[in-house]
Amino acid sequence: MNTIVIDADRRGGGPYTFAAALLGRLVPEALESWPGLVAAHDIEIRAAAPGLRPLVPARRRTLADELPRPQRVLVPGARRTLRLANGLAEFVRDHLERAGALAVTVTNLDEADPTDAELVAVLRRRLDPGLLRLEEGPSAPSAGPLPEDFDRYRDEGFHHAMTESGLARLRATAYEDDPAGWERLLQRVANALEAIGREDEARELYDEARRRVTDPKHRATTAYATAMILVRHHDPARRDPEEALAWINEAVTITSLLPDPRERAFHLGFDLNGKALVEVRRGRPAAALELVRQALDLAETVLAGEHPIHRLVLYANRAQLLALTGRPEEALADYGRAVAADPGYPDYYLDRGNLLHGLGRPEEALADYEAVMRLSPPFPEAYYNRSELRFEAGDLAGARADLDHTLELDPGFAPAYVNRAGLHAATGAYDLARKDVEAGLAAAPGDPHLLCVLGQVEQAARRPERARAAYDRALELDPHLAPAWAGRAELAFEHGDHEGALADLDRALTVEESAELLFNRAMVYRAAGLPERARRDLLRAAELAPGDEDVGRALTEA
Repeated sequence: MNTIVIDADRRGGGPYTFAAALLGRLVPEALESWPGLVAAHDIEIRAAAPGLRPLVPARRRTLADELPRPQRVLVPGARRTLRLANGLAEFVRDHLERAGALAVTVTNLDEADPTDAELVAVLRRRLDPGLLRLEEGPSAPSAGPLPEDFDRYRDEGFHHAMTESGLARLRATAYEDDPAGWERLLQRVANALEAIGREDEARELYDEARRRVTDPKHRATTAYATAMILVRHHDPARRDPEEALAWINEAVTITSLLPDPRERAFHLGFDLNGKALVEVRRGRPAAALELVRQALDLAETVLAGEHPIHRLVLYANRAQLLALTGRPEEALADYGRAVAADPGYPDYYLDRGNLLHGLGRPEEALADYEAVMRLSPPFPEAYYNRSELRFEAGDLAGARADLDHTLELDPGFAPAYVNRAGLHAATGAYDLARKDVEAGLAAAPGDPHLLCVLGQVEQAARRPERARAAYDRALELDPHLAPAWAGRAELAFEHGDHEGALADLDRALTVEESAELLFNRAMVYRAAGLPERARRDLLRAAELAPGDEDVGRALTEA
């Protein structure tokens, strides 16, 4: 086994210092022997190791690659680095399986950028130590500051590096020396702080900007950003759409007065789109839709021929609002416009696939999910969504495989634990279901869906008190969780409590009318000596599921 030593100190090369060194060793070897493997991971390699870009052409490109930086209005979210890490891990695994095992001693791991720390964790989780042995070496951190590669940090979504390096630069720079540069850097740093859940520090920066800056555009941008904190805060309890409305109106007022028509159209459209989100949070989707329409009018007229990403974002946002207001076909048309404008950008395929799935068009939804898999580094949501399609088609093995892969990519993806535990419970594998519930609750302690599955597991294990406690807790957290009402009803029925079972099934049916729930209530009515009510429920169940054999049999017996 070959052995190498890599220094992971972020001060040496910023984000992915360790990754760049590892790739510098492996990529040239792979290019000589199996270049297709390198091409398959072009995005990840080029992001982690910019020095290798001359050797690794960009095979998968998006519209942003062709535009000047001021028009690249989409900044990657915090989860992108996990996708990059998984893609890099798969490249390393597939290369070493062909080239032979490798041992790596990593020094200064405690001084690594979070991108490298995340990558090392993924490598340890996903690769056999017999293939890649990672050992931690001594620490002797460098005294140089982190590189100030702000454009790279912003473009790639390296938010921790932008925060650390940008804050240091802001503290060392007098506003008066370079007002425009100070304002631009403050905005980037504050955006990065928001992305990693440090909104209070971002708000402090915006307040600092308000104390210093009188430029109308920047004051409008600061007001917009403050409003977005108030509607997108990672802690829902900290959100305040009414205060956000006050701030976004400040932004709209300022940008509507900018003298240059094109500059006004862009900034005002941006702020109107932000106000649309505020209105959604206020429960006014129709008002939000009108605001996005106004923003699109500006983008399609005054800004025709420029800012194409701004325009496609507006199409996608209008699609979401059209779907929310019950106009799915129009929503699909707008998603189509967004995808056509930037066919290499994966996110809108995922959104369109979800809409198609909800409309009962599984083949088209599948095509969109698999487009995401081709266009992006490993995207857990795409595999999770495909698992639901496979489950509905009766492909339980395929659904299970996709859920397994989702959790391999992201062990904190709580909905995948819910569905996989449900699969285990449905096939009688209650021990496996319990393990998934426990793992899921460790990742998301208050998840009501996991607690509902726990109730099913406890019920199967004939522990009714624990089952009832799990259902009760799930319903405290989500009173609209129909499966928990149904599970609690079944528990009551098993113990002869017909009145309690009927009450819980009534609640379940107010949330979601289904043939299964109506059939269950009919059985309780029948057991309680209420045959007419039972027949009424069975007739309605037959309308909802005409081919259901259990319903048909029960009607003949009624």
